[in-house]
Amino acid sequence: MNTKQIHFTKFRGGIFAIIFLLFIVSALSWNKDGRIKSKKDGSTSIDWTAPSEKSIPRGEKGKIIRYGRELITHTSYYLGPKGKVAHLSNGMNCQNCHLNAGTKAFGLNYSAVASSYPKFQPRGGTIVSISGRINGCFQRSLNGQILDTASSEMLAMVAYMNWLGKDVTKGIKPSNNGVKKLSYLSRAANHDLGKTVFINKCQSCHGPNGLGILNKEKTEYIYPPLWGNNSYNDGAGLYRLSNFAGFVKNNMPYGTDYKHPQITDEMAWDVAAFVNSQPRPHKDQKNDWKDLNSKPIDFPFGPYADNYSEKQHKFGPFKPITEVKKLE
Repeated sequence: MNTKQIHFTKFRGGIFAIIFLLFIVSALSWNKDGRIKSKKDGSTSIDWTAPSEKSIPRGEKGKIIRYGRELITHTSYYLGPKGKVAHLSNGMNCQNCHLNAGTKAFGLNYSAVASSYPKFQPRGGTIVSISGRINGCFQRSLNGQILDTASSEMLAMVAYMNWLGKDVTKGIKPSNNGVKKLSYLSRAANHDLGKTVFINKCQSCHGPNGLGILNKEKTEYIYPPLWGNNSYNDGAGLYRLSNFAGFVKNNMPYGTDYKHPQITDEMAWDVAAFVNSQPRPHKDQKNDWKDLNSKPIDFPFGPYADNYSEKQHKFGPFKPITEVKKLE
């Protein structure tokens, strides 16, 4: 074999090696059917993209999925104070929190619903199904009553969420699921600074009094109330400062996404403190977080497994609390 042949053989061998490595890397991330697959620790770095509406199947199955999407988008029209089907909720729509009908990256999307439920929920200490989780939102974020789990409306919303997550492997949470949490400040979140952020960035949509803007028919909110009787109650996930701050930073003002934020982390924490200091409905949470060691550090109601105050657990600074947890 001459020198040229040897060089060509080495070159060809290198190409095959690269192709083989790419194949191995791909195999670690995807199942044979093309669905997202987890690493050994159950995590994934793969971003999720919602399936195209054009892929919704035809026939009765597709009709149910589309109805589910309609219910998520216009919850109040069907199930609000003047609901066409029932009067169960406060006038907000599911997509006021689960943006773009639960399809937006870091906008509390539904990418991991089908892959995660049923699952153990530490807050209540029980196994929760998809319908149970939906009813949790009805009771907390929509400050309302539960929906019959056998109703066509519940079945449609579950079908829609299952369709959205159809390509996500069981046990997986895509990396752009939920909210993108922010680093803790070295100080407490500041209510007064947050009020300035609200005036400059939020009130143009949510109104100067934070009570939102209804449509002409007054059947649902165009922009939801951030506080007041028709907003989420203090048992909702967004009442926790870390959830609200992460949600606002990567989605607000309207039109923002996580790649093009319009406010700083500090502004997000501060406006979260301002909004969650305003009056809103109260929910009895005496049965939540019976295991104090599993209670989130920013859960705003005691008792706690540490000696920090409710005020610090609500507004921070959170770093000292995390240090205590590390020592446990």
